[in-house]
Amino acid sequence: MKKNIIYILLALVGGLLVGYLIFGTGSDGSEKQVSEMSDSHDHEGETVAEMWTCSMHPQIMQPEPGDCPICGMDLIPAESTSDGLAANQFTMTENAMALANVQTTTVGNAMNMEAGTVGLSGKIMENEEANAIQASYFDGRIERLNVNYKGQEVNKGQLLATIYAPKLVAAQQELITASSLKESQPALYKAVRNKLKLWKLSEKQINAIETSGNVRENFPIYATVSGTVSEVLSAEGDYVKQGQPILKMSNLNTVWATFDVYENQISELEKGQDITITTNAYPGKEFTATISFINPVLDTQTRTVKVRATLKNDKGIFKPGMFVTGTIKGLNDRSGTSQITVPASSVLWTGERSLVYVKTAAEKPIFEMREVTLGAKSGDNYTITDGLVPGDEIVTNGTFTVDAAAQLQGKKSMMNKGEAKMKDEVETEMNMTMELSESVQQQLKGVLPSYFAMKNAFVESDSKKVSQLASEMNIKLATIKKNDLGTMEQKHIAKSKEILNMISESDDLENQRNHFVGLNQTIIPLFKNAKGFSNIIFVQKCPMANSNKGASWLSTKEEIRNPYYGDAMMTCGSVIDSIQ
Repeated sequence: MKKNIIYILLALVGGLLVGYLIFGTGSDGSEKQVSEMSDSHDHEGETVAEMWTCSMHPQIMQPEPGDCPICGMDLIPAESTSDGLAANQFTMTENAMALANVQTTTVGNAMNMEAGTVGLSGKIMENEEANAIQASYFDGRIERLNVNYKGQEVNKGQLLATIYAPKLVAAQQELITASSLKESQPALYKAVRNKLKLWKLSEKQINAIETSGNVRENFPIYATVSGTVSEVLSAEGDYVKQGQPILKMSNLNTVWATFDVYENQISELEKGQDITITTNAYPGKEFTATISFINPVLDTQTRTVKVRATLKNDKGIFKPGMFVTGTIKGLNDRSGTSQITVPASSVLWTGERSLVYVKTAAEKPIFEMREVTLGAKSGDNYTITDGLVPGDEIVTNGTFTVDAAAQLQGKKSMMNKGEAKMKDEVETEMNMTMELSESVQQQLKGVLPSYFAMKNAFVESDSKKVSQLASEMNIKLATIKKNDLGTMEQKHIAKSKEILNMISESDDLENQRNHFVGLNQTIIPLFKNAKGFSNIIFVQKCPMANSNKGASWLSTKEEIRNPYYGDAMMTCGSVIDSIQ
């Protein structure tokens, strides 16, 4: 027992001694250490360049103060997160970037031929302008069909078929009889001969009948043009009527190269433009043609238009059905307009939005999502018409990994539009302050009856009435003069008119209700800034409308009558504000 006590005491003494040696310097040692760390730490580069935004439109981000390009209001400093980043920015570790092989490229103006060309895919088709139909010129039965398979070459004057024609037998007998009376009745004789000519009998054939005095039961049909049989429309033994097709012929001395052009490429093309055509059948060879036709109608299923060029095919090297590719020098590039092009690997496409990720700090892995507008696609590159400026550094490899990092950090990404922020933004816009003249306020009061009538039509789910009232309301808004409005007020009026036009042109109630959401976002702020209403106007909102993001409307009654759902959820909503 005594030995155990001695060991415990020795351990306690040793522990106290070690503690004194480590922490005994107290405040002096720690303060010195902190001071040294503070002195040696380099704070240079810790601050992120201040960004400026609009209180009404938080999506606007600019590196310097100025006016909002949407509403004209003064920009304010953007809020930053606790880590010094802007609201939609996020970081990735160097290790994560290396593992995902994330690569970035600085974009600029591209003037090279590669970026200025449009690549198209298509195929060779028959030149329909050179097609011909070989038909029977009289009623009868096909006794023999000499040309009877597709692809057969036919020369003009070649025997196509032999036909038994009862009417032609009678006409021959008339000719033999009339020939004996040609001196006394020359008009009758001439009429009979002309009748046979109309049936495409030659002078030689008619003279042979007249001279021999014999009636032929079977008559030949000869080709009137040269070409290739593209379709056999009759068979031996068939009874055919006068004018009924027997063969379809194609002249393949010229063919069409037909291409499908996507909607965003149409602006790069025009009739008469040169196009370089290649095909796998003749590798290394290029053929030049010009665009001869651009279909004025867009295929709504494929979102493409047909474009064709006419090719000479004297040697028969182009076969209908053959796949070809075409290369066209884009109109924008030919005019000398510089464009920003990015690799296709850098663009994420959701069906509604096209996105890229921009590296916002040169020395740090800080990124943010940017929505862009795509132009024409050229090979593996896209033309960017809006959203980027020369000098932006974008992610060109590992884009999906960067997007996943944004999602994990709750930032705006391909699948996350930042709906919570969008809700706040809408609420802010609904309460914005506007300056309206007395005349404009009076005109807005005149618009209200049409608005309430349209809202009631939505409640009744009467799409036809909604369309009529939207048109009526649009006409009333059009009487407000631009000169009486400020920049922001003009934009709200213009947007309201645009939406009303879309509502009036639609007969689909669901589509009209979707537009009604946007109409209320633009027009309620106008009504809320007008004064002198005779009755209280209630601002009401349904939290379930607009895909659970909520949508508002105006009503003269406090009782809820939901315009977005009608009978389905008539009382869904609540009063959130009022206009006195």
